[in-house]
Amino acid sequence: MEKPASNNFLEAIVAEDLDSGRVTEVITRFPPEPNGYLHVGHAKSISVNFGLAETFGGRCNLRFDDTNPEKESQEYIESIKEDVRWLGYQWDGEVRFASSYFDQLYDWAVHLVEQGNAYVCDLSADEAREYRGTLTEAGRNSPYRERSVQENLDMLAGMKSGEFDEGSKVLRARIDMSAPNMNMRDPILYRIRKVPHHQTGDTWSIYPTYDFAHGQEDAIEGVTHSVCTLEFEDHRPLYNWFIEHLPVQSRPHQYEFGRLNTSYTVTSKRKLKSLVDEGAVSGWDDPRMPTIAGMRKRGFTPASIRRFCEMVGTTRSDGVVDVAMLEHAIRDDLNENAPRAMCVLNPLTVVLTDLAEDHLEQIQAPAHPSREDLGTRTLPMTREIVIDADDFREEANKKYKRLVLGKRVRLRNAYVIEADSVERDGAGNIVAVHAHTVPGTLGENPQDGIKPKGVIHWVSATHGARAEVRVYDRLFNDEAPDKGGSDFMDKINPDSLQIVVDAFIEPSLAQALPEQGFQFEREGYFVADRYEYSAERPVFNRTISLRDTWSANNPG
Repeated sequence: MEKPASNNFLEAIVAEDLDSGRVTEVITRFPPEPNGYLHVGHAKSISVNFGLAETFGGRCNLRFDDTNPEKESQEYIESIKEDVRWLGYQWDGEVRFASSYFDQLYDWAVHLVEQGNAYVCDLSADEAREYRGTLTEAGRNSPYRERSVQENLDMLAGMKSGEFDEGSKVLRARIDMSAPNMNMRDPILYRIRKVPHHQTGDTWSIYPTYDFAHGQEDAIEGVTHSVCTLEFEDHRPLYNWFIEHLPVQSRPHQYEFGRLNTSYTVTSKRKLKSLVDEGAVSGWDDPRMPTIAGMRKRGFTPASIRRFCEMVGTTRSDGVVDVAMLEHAIRDDLNENAPRAMCVLNPLTVVLTDLAEDHLEQIQAPAHPSREDLGTRTLPMTREIVIDADDFREEANKKYKRLVLGKRVRLRNAYVIEADSVERDGAGNIVAVHAHTVPGTLGENPQDGIKPKGVIHWVSATHGARAEVRVYDRLFNDEAPDKGGSDFMDKINPDSLQIVVDAFIEPSLAQALPEQGFQFEREGYFVADRYEYSAERPVFNRTISLRDTWSANNPG
């Protein structure tokens, strides 16, 4: 097979394996532990594993490595399934679980004991750490390492039946306590955990470790390319040791790639859970979270996330990717595909005094400047409209390209208007601007040759709808919020969420669908909230600003 031209080194390996006949079909797997919501790093892993299967006409399994019931739940399982589907991937056959293989894994543990390759150890956790040694000092054999096969079998059976207390015994592989690779120093295969499992209930009192279960699950499923991140590279000798010492039918190979880390982000599940538990965010799917659910609620599209993963590439080195690359991917996608609309976040009333009190003119405007297939939308022009308060000044210099007393500006998709006077309240605050339309300027320049200074967005004050708009920004104001073990909670951006409760939106937006994205002209890209949006109470979340203003506002 011709080697694909891409920035994914794994594709070259798979192509060579197919050419050489080492494999005849590509089978990969995505094996999350259901102990939290998936984040942007998992999106990369999903795209790699499912992408390889797609590229080579193979299959990809979705398998939950549910070997630690204390931290796992059905909520996480359902969220992960939904994330994979939303990203546009479909796993092969039924969803798989490590727990479905518990009987087989236990039988294989018995096999290792019978072959003299595993033993039951009574060392406490602290004692085991002491015996394990260090990176520069060899470990020492456990005093329980030489138990007889029969004694180990009896004790393993007792662990399984619940005879012993948690922490009193573990099953360990008998490999080499002096191995330079710490993972090979008699690693734990089973530990006692007397907690119910979300799939198997109270059937088991012992659970396999990830290291013991993972490779064997791959073998059971016939996985040809077991792809994981570089943190598991040192685990590969152990992965291979189990395959070599067990009567498995297939022999999968493990390959590692650099994990995806982005700036201004934390992706540790423990730290993400802390953000949720301590109320720094509203939940795992808060739009400021780097979770797939959070990015979805914020308005990121599957295509933009997949494109970002392609842009990053798949290499053998770890690194930190500038989050601006992800933001570029979503801006690029929405700029091409998002319908345009108008929303005024900081409304100021403008009274067009030349129009009658009951004036109503329906102006047709394109939904997108270069996408005729998206159709048009209707903008009601009335005597009273609202503009953004920042778009008006009583006087200004020539650099100010908006509405000024005695000057002209064009209303987007509508007339040129000229400001005449202001109306103030008792405290002297401007509450309205009085202006007039310049005749014959709907789609045309003024006949008197005096051109408008700029273009501003607007909404009818009487026919527009009210909406809640949530303006999201980056959750952290530090490029590496947890660098050096610092407290990432201290780096939270206090301006990461601003809520506008009484914005004005053009009427077409009241008919939006949940999760439908728009470009609010001159404001940014926004999405109708996945759960809270309704025609009676429109709620929009800002996905991203029109341009990267973060670098300019946060130098250094």
